[in-house]
Amino acid sequence: MTSPLDPSTVVVHAGRPERVPDAPVGNSPVFSSTYVAGGERGYGRFGNDAWIALEETLGELEGGRGLTFASGMATVAAIVDLVPVGGRVVAPQHAYSGVLSLLDQQATAGRLEVDRVNVADTDEVVKAVDGADLLWIESPTNPAMEVADIPVLAEAAGEATVVVDNTFATPLLQQPLSLGADIVMHSATKFIAGHSDVILGAAITADEALWQAIELRRRTIGAIPGPMEAWLALRGLRTLALRLERAQSNAAFLAERLREHPGVSRVRYPGLPDDPGHDRAAAQMSGFGAILSFELGGDAAAAQRVCESTALWVHATSLGGVESMLERRRRWPLEVPTIPVDLIRLAVGIEHPDDLWADLEQALRTALTTGA
Repeated sequence: MTSPLDPSTVVVHAGRPERVPDAPVGNSPVFSSTYVAGGERGYGRFGNDAWIALEETLGELEGGRGLTFASGMATVAAIVDLVPVGGRVVAPQHAYSGVLSLLDQQATAGRLEVDRVNVADTDEVVKAVDGADLLWIESPTNPAMEVADIPVLAEAAGEATVVVDNTFATPLLQQPLSLGADIVMHSATKFIAGHSDVILGAAITADEALWQAIELRRRTIGAIPGPMEAWLALRGLRTLALRLERAQSNAAFLAERLREHPGVSRVRYPGLPDDPGHDRAAAQMSGFGAILSFELGGDAAAAQRVCESTALWVHATSLGGVESMLERRRRWPLEVPTIPVDLIRLAVGIEHPDDLWADLEQALRTALTTGA
């Protein structure tokens, strides 16, 4: 059940210790592999106070019950394992490369079938999902920034389990369970932890049977988060509303500046009024996020030079931290070939927008002049 409080309040107060005299105001990590017999926990692989506090907070934000994992990919693997042998998964053609690689490995091994779709083409997805066991949605997609019509796709999915990777949007901007999804997952490494110092994943569902099935996989596979990582992620989550507000404002500013730059051929950001995903994002999100991408007219070498010419922007492959990062996604061999070779993904942080633009502009000037 979704909290009646604003998400920016929930993110600060959910999962706190009980308010009794002399109790701590905040949560603390609990370092123990073993527990005294007689209770429900039994063993350190089955639960930890630091996980539980983080899971309660994420569950309240998303309107379900949370489970945390050692990484985002551990979360993905546990969810994909729900698909029966011989089952069929419908997934976006553009999504996080780790997810697509895992699905390809499963398909190659003969465990399941995978159909790739343009997740922004609702008719195509509706047709493909007929008879499927699982529909995997990323919205906005990584790094193409396509937006899926989550309510329509969830309704059309029928008996298929609908999973939404909500990493880019965060629980503050989009709550997929309220839009009809069965499971929402996060790479909590990113915006949730928010400081580029934790690897963690999370799944949230309002379906008790699904929660039990996913928890069993975590318990048996052992892909559990460490108590310190869970505590750091929860501490980072407390400031998500403030971090996201600044980063999102910066992203909107940069998207407008990039659209006006003569060396940029295309900008994808749902916050731009003429972006193909704008209307859909405006209908199902409360903001447009802090990730965008742009292209340089097919010049991969120039795009690479941009990434290597910045002083403030960090040339790195992650996102959601306080520092701004950029990278040319096709530098990775696993990135799908339909992603343009010159596409640069910007993961915008909380620095001053004028400083970010000045650095990016000089990198563009350097890269385009060098290649002229």
